[in-house]
Amino acid sequence: MTGAEPATRVRVVVSGRVQGVFFRDTCRQEADRLGVAGEAVNRPDGTVEAVFEGPADAVDAMVGWARRGPSEATVDGVQVTEERPEGMHGFSVR
Repeated sequence: MTGAEPATRVRVVVSGRVQGVFFRDTCRQEADRLGVAGEAVNRPDGTVEAVFEGPADAVDAMVGWARRGPSEATVDGVQVTEERPEGMHGFSVR
């Protein structure tokens, strides 16, 4: 983030065929490319939960990416919840 634009933060829960298809790692690569901080984690119910924090346009782009996912994924739904930014740096995969 450059500091010129206020940070936005969202939490997304992505359902469908999203585990075992490199969703989290591809998400990290896209976030790094766009300058978005956050994290992505597999949940026990088969969904992927991710937090995206950064400039609004970049966060919106990440949400758009999550609606498609990597080529091997089949995204059935994306739940998006806005949150208060926490000043995250970097993107981690757990």
